[in-house]
Amino acid sequence: MFWNLLVVIFGLAMFETISSVDNAVVNAHVLRTMPPKYRKIFLFWGLLFAVFIVRGALPFVIVWMANPELSVVQVFTAAFSGSPEIAAYIAQSKPLLLLGGGVYLFLVFLSWLFLEKKEYAFLVEGFIHRQGVWFYALASILTTTIIYVSLKHNPLLALAATIGVSAFFITDGFKKNSEEKEKQLLGGGMSAWSKILYLEILDASFSIDGVIGAFAFTVSVPLIIIGNGLGAWLVRELTVKGIDLITKFAYLKNGAMYAIGVLGSLMILESFGHEFPFWLAPLSMISLIGIFLVLSIMASKKEKMALK
Repeated sequence: MFWNLLVVIFGLAMFETISSVDNAVVNAHVLRTMPPKYRKIFLFWGLLFAVFIVRGALPFVIVWMANPELSVVQVFTAAFSGSPEIAAYIAQSKPLLLLGGGVYLFLVFLSWLFLEKKEYAFLVEGFIHRQGVWFYALASILTTTIIYVSLKHNPLLALAATIGVSAFFITDGFKKNSEEKEKQLLGGGMSAWSKILYLEILDASFSIDGVIGAFAFTVSVPLIIIGNGLGAWLVRELTVKGIDLITKFAYLKNGAMYAIGVLGSLMILESFGHEFPFWLAPLSMISLIGIFLVLSIMASKKEKMALK
């Protein structure tokens, strides 16, 4: 049992860290334009906000939205008391959590694959990127198919799927705007406090991927908080100390996105009754990250040899 928990927490922390690499890069670039005093404020209070407010509260909110018949207090109590009655409610809502989250994550993966500029680990990635216009067609077909299948099982599953789609387009719009906003932040003209506020909002937006993806590992809110909290701390450490190192791994983002795609697929399948062992999600993610980490190291060595 202890080792099971350890595997889940490690998987959660690693997933949160890798899925937040982009966030760490933006934070590092903006923080370099701020006085040391404000950097410390963001890194300390920002960490408290990221862990306790966003990653601490969001899992409870998601569970409560899937169980509207329960009060927020009951959901919070259930996470720590182990009440059989309330645990049964949450168990019944698990397919809703998994389907909404799975649709969201799979659309994040498809959007990256078709629309986002990237370092191509494989030639097929370049080909797919050039067919970007097909993303919207595929997203529409995927949504329609999942809703059609959901209606045969449970109409509430269809609602969960549409919530996942809505969450994707809301957060995706904000993330797309973040690149332009980053240029404004780096260009000056904004106060340090304005930059801190924006970075906190951006962090909250990026944290949604990690929190939703956490339900592929477990529906235990305390475990999600611990694992994602550790991941958020690691992201802050990367922001300060290791961002130059992490950006040298050209294909690390690719591995994170493929992991998101696999986790989303597992969540969708599990919501329709397919059962998977607890270790499959962490193992899949760690394997994919490992593969693309090796590819990044090989590419870096080739680049160094070519420069000699």
